[in-house]
Amino acid sequence: MRAARTLRRRSSELLEPWDLSPHQARALGVVCRHDAPRLAELAERLRIAPRSATEVVDALQARGLVERVPDEADRRAVLIRPTAAGRAVREQVDAAREADSETVFARLDPTDRATLARILRSLTED
Repeated sequence: MRAARTLRRRSSELLEPWDLSPHQARALGVVCRHDAPRLAELAERLRIAPRSATEVVDALQARGLVERVPDEADRRAVLIRPTAAGRAVREQVDAAREADSETVFARLDPTDRATLARILRSLTED
C-alpha cells in the first residue's frame, strides 16, 4: 500500500503544471485514445457514474481541452472530442509520466524490473 500511495502522490504532483486532477487526466486520455466517445462510453471506460463524467468533461471543456459535438448518427447523443490543445496537453503529460516512470524504476536492476512487470501483469489480467 505504501508503494501505491507513493506512486499516486507522484502522479498527482506530476499533473500540477497542467492544473489537472487525476480524474481529468484519465478522462482526457480516454477521449484522446477513443476517437470522440459518447459521454456514456466515457463514464463506462472510467468506471464512474455518468453524472461524474459530466462534471469532469465540464471542467475539461471550460479549459478548452475537449469539446462537445453532435453525434451525426444519433442527434440525441453528444460526442466528446479532444481539441488541439487537449491533444497537446495529453502528449506532454504522457511524456512527463514516461520520464517519471524511468526515474522511479531506474532504482531497480533489469532483472528486478522484468520480474516486477511480470508480477504486475499477472495481477491485472482479467
